[in-house]
Amino acid sequence: VCHAIVVHPPGGVVGGDQLAIDIGVGDRAHAFITTPGAAKWYKANGKVSRQTVHLHVNEGAALEWLPQETIFFDTANVVLEQHVELAAGATYIGCEILCMGRRGSGEIFTTGTVKQRSSIRRQGKLIWWEQGAMVGGRLDSPLALNGHTVCATLIAAGKTLPAAVLAALLSDIRADIKEDLGADGEHRFGVTHTKGVLVARLLGDDSETARRLMLTVWRRLRPHLLEREAVTPRIWQT
Repeated sequence: VCHAIVVHPPGGVVGGDQLAIDIGVGDRAHAFITTPGAAKWYKANGKVSRQTVHLHVNEGAALEWLPQETIFFDTANVVLEQHVELAAGATYIGCEILCMGRRGSGEIFTTGTVKQRSSIRRQGKLIWWEQGAMVGGRLDSPLALNGHTVCATLIAAGKTLPAAVLAALLSDIRADIKEDLGADGEHRFGVTHTKGVLVARLLGDDSETARRLMLTVWRRLRPHLLEREAVTPRIWQT
């Protein structure tokens, strides 16, 4: 597996910055893409910041897109777009962890906006589409983050698993998460599968917990979709 690290030299994104990432994985190749640390989106200063990610996965190839968490400073004005193109027999596993404000510093995301749009297409056919906006001062709404400050999403699209295997996989994931959280009443987790796409989501207030739980899902999922044991990248330990 080719491991590649996306490095943004300044270490943060300021108002008006425009980032574009375009990644292609050749036929029957396997790439794991991550980042060396958290991405930071600073105050908008009256300008919109934007990141556009295009991921192209060729026939029989696999791409794991697992950047570390993203932190949005109060008043940030951000537009995020991510589009995945899968050829026949391709597999994609992607995860994002979004932190609204800096809880450790007592900063709350009271103003600013984070807009998102994401899609996955297989052989040109749309199999996943999602868009939304998180508006500062309105995150307490049940239609937003229900008062939480961290949200995480893992999405996987790959080979079709037998119904019995899929049911056991979902059951194992839920059991793992339940055991990990124990009596923790602050985090909300769910996992589901529909039309060839598996989605796991988490709401909470701690990015480290979010990462740990998403990695738990990944460790269960990877052997089934990619026939490989899930080994945590060393860059995450430095």
